[in-house]
Amino acid sequence: MIQVGATHQIPIENADDIIRVRRRVRDIAEVKKFDSFATAAITTATSELARNALVHGGKGIACIEEVTDGYRLGIRIVFEDHGPGIDDIPRVLAGGYTTARSMGLGLSGSKRLVDDFELESTPGAGTKVTVTKWKRF
Repeated sequence: MIQVGATHQIPIENADDIIRVRRRVRDIAEVKKFDSFATAAITTATSELARNALVHGGKGIACIEEVTDGYRLGIRIVFEDHGPGIDDIPRVLAGGYTTARSMGLGLSGSKRLVDDFELESTPGAGTKVTVTKWKRF
Protein backbone atom coordinates (compact mmCIF):
# COMPACT_ATOMS: atom_id res chain seq x y z
CA MET A 1 0.00 0.00 0.00
CA ILE A 2 1.35 3.41 -0.97
CA GLN A 3 1.60 5.97 1.83
CA VAL A 4 1.74 9.66 0.97
CA GLY A 5 3.93 12.11 2.89
CA ALA A 6 4.43 15.75 1.99
CA THR A 7 2.31 17.05 -0.89
CA HIS A 8 2.83 20.15 -3.01
CA GLN A 9 0.31 21.50 -5.54
CA ILE A 10 1.50 23.90 -8.22
CA PRO A 11 -0.79 25.42 -10.84
CA ILE A 12 0.55 25.31 -14.38
CA GLU A 13 -0.63 28.46 -16.13
CA ASN A 14 2.51 29.79 -17.86
CA ALA A 15 6.09 28.87 -18.73
CA ASP A 16 7.38 30.06 -15.35
CA ASP A 17 5.14 27.48 -13.66
CA ILE A 18 6.81 24.70 -15.65
CA ILE A 19 10.12 25.83 -14.18
CA ARG A 20 8.62 25.98 -10.66
CA VAL A 21 7.31 22.40 -10.90
CA ARG A 22 10.60 21.16 -12.32
CA ARG A 23 12.64 22.85 -9.57
CA ARG A 24 10.41 21.54 -6.80
CA VAL A 25 10.74 17.97 -8.06
CA ARG A 26 14.51 18.28 -8.51
CA ASP A 27 14.87 19.76 -5.03
CA ILE A 28 12.87 16.94 -3.44
CA ALA A 29 14.92 14.31 -5.30
CA GLU A 30 18.15 15.91 -4.14
CA VAL A 31 17.04 16.29 -0.50
CA LYS A 32 15.87 12.65 -0.47
CA LYS A 33 19.27 11.66 -1.95
CA PHE A 34 18.06 10.15 -5.22
CA ASP A 35 21.06 9.28 -7.40
CA SER A 36 21.96 11.65 -10.22
CA PHE A 37 20.35 9.51 -12.94
CA ALA A 38 17.04 9.19 -11.07
CA THR A 39 17.06 12.91 -10.29
CA ALA A 40 17.68 13.80 -13.92
CA ALA A 41 15.06 11.32 -15.13
CA ILE A 42 12.23 12.52 -12.90
CA THR A 43 13.15 16.16 -13.49
CA THR A 44 13.11 15.69 -17.28
CA ALA A 45 9.82 13.79 -17.22
CA THR A 46 8.31 16.49 -15.01
CA SER A 47 9.37 19.23 -17.40
CA GLU A 48 7.87 17.40 -20.39
CA LEU A 49 4.59 16.58 -18.68
CA ALA A 50 4.14 20.07 -17.23
CA ARG A 51 4.77 21.50 -20.69
CA ASN A 52 2.16 19.14 -22.14
CA ALA A 53 -0.40 20.29 -19.57
CA LEU A 54 0.21 23.90 -20.57
CA VAL A 55 0.54 23.51 -24.35
CA HIS A 56 -2.13 20.87 -24.95
CA GLY A 57 -4.41 21.42 -21.96
CA GLY A 58 -4.22 25.23 -21.88
CA LYS A 59 -3.34 25.04 -18.20
CA GLY A 60 -3.28 22.43 -15.49
CA ILE A 61 -2.05 21.48 -12.07
CA ALA A 62 0.81 19.37 -10.78
CA CYS A 63 0.46 17.55 -7.48
CA ILE A 64 3.86 16.40 -6.21
CA GLU A 65 3.83 13.73 -3.51
CA GLU A 66 6.56 12.10 -1.48
CA VAL A 67 5.49 8.44 -1.28
CA THR A 68 6.62 5.14 0.21
CA ASP A 69 5.46 1.57 -0.22
CA GLY A 70 7.05 0.56 3.10
CA TYR A 71 10.29 -0.47 1.41
CA ARG A 72 11.07 2.25 -1.09
CA LEU A 73 10.90 6.03 -1.16
CA GLY A 74 9.49 7.69 -4.26
CA ILE A 75 8.26 10.87 -5.83
CA ARG A 76 4.85 10.74 -7.49
CA ILE A 77 3.57 13.59 -9.63
CA VAL A 78 0.03 13.86 -10.93
CA PHE A 79 -0.48 16.23 -13.86
CA GLU A 80 -4.07 17.11 -14.64
CA ASP A 81 -5.64 19.39 -17.22
CA HIS A 82 -9.12 19.98 -18.61
CA GLY A 83 -8.04 20.41 -22.23
CA PRO A 84 -9.21 18.53 -25.33
CA GLY A 85 -7.96 15.13 -24.16
CA ILE A 86 -6.28 12.47 -26.25
CA ASP A 87 -8.20 10.56 -28.91
CA ASP A 88 -5.67 7.80 -29.62
CA ILE A 89 -3.60 6.97 -26.53
CA PRO A 90 -1.70 3.99 -28.06
CA ARG A 91 -0.60 6.16 -30.99
CA VAL A 92 0.61 8.95 -28.68
CA LEU A 93 2.49 6.51 -26.42
CA ALA A 94 4.22 4.94 -29.42
CA GLY A 95 6.08 8.23 -29.89
CA GLY A 96 6.46 10.54 -32.84
CA TYR A 97 2.83 11.71 -32.94
CA THR A 98 2.29 15.38 -32.21
CA THR A 99 -0.24 18.12 -32.62
CA ALA A 100 2.17 20.89 -31.59
CA ARG A 101 4.93 20.78 -34.23
CA SER A 102 7.32 19.05 -31.85
CA MET A 103 9.03 15.69 -31.94
CA GLY A 104 6.07 14.04 -30.23
CA LEU A 105 8.18 12.39 -27.54
CA GLY A 106 6.79 14.08 -24.41
CA LEU A 107 4.51 11.28 -23.20
CA SER A 108 6.40 8.32 -24.64
CA GLY A 109 9.77 9.69 -23.52
CA SER A 110 8.46 10.46 -20.05
CA LYS A 111 7.08 6.94 -19.75
CA ARG A 112 10.56 5.54 -20.39
CA LEU A 113 12.13 7.79 -17.73
CA VAL A 114 9.92 6.82 -14.79
CA ASP A 115 9.16 3.58 -12.99
CA ASP A 116 5.36 3.83 -12.92
CA PHE A 117 3.27 5.62 -15.55
CA GLU A 118 -0.51 5.96 -15.82
CA LEU A 119 -2.40 7.94 -18.44
CA GLU A 120 -6.12 8.65 -18.32
CA SER A 121 -7.74 10.85 -20.93
CA THR A 122 -11.25 11.62 -22.07
CA PRO A 123 -11.67 13.45 -25.36
CA GLY A 124 -13.22 16.83 -24.65
CA ALA A 125 -12.66 16.54 -20.88
CA GLY A 126 -8.92 16.47 -20.23
CA THR A 127 -5.97 14.33 -19.34
CA LYS A 128 -4.42 13.00 -16.15
CA VAL A 129 -0.90 11.59 -16.11
CA THR A 130 0.54 10.02 -12.97
CA VAL A 131 4.24 9.17 -12.78
CA THR A 132 6.37 7.74 -9.99
CA LYS A 133 10.13 7.46 -9.71
CA TRP A 134 11.45 5.22 -6.95
CA LYS A 135 14.75 5.84 -5.20
CA ARG A 136 17.31 3.19 -6.06
CA PHE A 137 19.34 1.63 -3.25
